[in-house]
Amino acid sequence: MSSASVIKLINCSKNNLIEMVLDIEKYPSYVPWCINSEVYERKNFEDRVEIKADMTVGKKILNQTYLSNVIYFKKKNYILVTNIKGPLKYLKNEWFFQEKDHKKTQVEFRIDFELNNKFLNSIMEKSFNLGLIKIANAFENRANSLFDKV
Repeated sequence: MSSASVIKLINCSKNNLIEMVLDIEKYPSYVPWCINSEVYERKNFEDRVEIKADMTVGKKILNQTYLSNVIYFKKKNYILVTNIKGPLKYLKNEWFFQEKDHKKTQVEFRIDFELNNKFLNSIMEKSFNLGLIKIANAFENRANSLFDKV
């Protein structure tokens, strides 16, 4: 199983950053290796938001689609992503948001996953940390382009 985490201090409010992360349909425009994303269901409750979404990741003909369950716990400023079906044997992706002042948010992104395909899993393990940094940087750059209007 591969696991990693990254912490970033991003120049935007906590609420704006959470909204951006939950805007899954926009991922193909800025998240590396995200070819397509589609939200099938979005339910807004008093204490949480629940989303079911597909994401296709990869490059050209080498790509895979997985269905995930995304839950945003409003009072905890926490997003949990788990897999429902697809090429992942296991997925736990967590986002923790903490506002540092009115314009800055610390976000911690943790991910644990394992692919069903052992060969692809061994390849992913070798380059996973670099990929995670690239993905985290893409979210930071997107937030800066949307919200850092200084």
